[in-house]
Amino acid sequence: MNQEIITFIKEHHVLNVSSYEDGKTWSASCFYAFLEKETTFVFASDKKTRHMQNIAKNPFISGTITLETKEVGLIRGVQFEGKVKKASLKAKKAYLLSYPFAAALMPSLWEIEIIYAKLTDNRLGFGKKLEWKKYP
Repeated sequence: MNQEIITFIKEHHVLNVSSYEDGKTWSASCFYAFLEKETTFVFASDKKTRHMQNIAKNPFISGTITLETKEVGLIRGVQFEGKVKKASLKAKKAYLLSYPFAAALMPSLWEIEIIYAKLTDNRLGFGKKLEWKKYP
């Protein structure tokens, strides 16, 4: 994955994930931990939520991480596609290290295998985009 994309992901902690099932979409915002080597996000969410019910039927999602700014020249954000699965032990440890308070809640943890990511960074030039694909 491009270092610029990794740096941006590490600077933030909330992603927005969009799920799709039966012709309907749903989005949710989630805290995340990032496993750089595995190129995965780890997030907590209850199986009963609408987005997780969609994901149970269709694990392919899209999402964003965005820097909130009104200055056009400073706009930056990542758009991504991925596949959701139950979190591995390593992923669970990474999440709980990032959010120790979550251990008391005993959340259901999930991984998003990032398949594609695109960083838009207007600081590098208006509309400048850097792309990464896991598979050619």
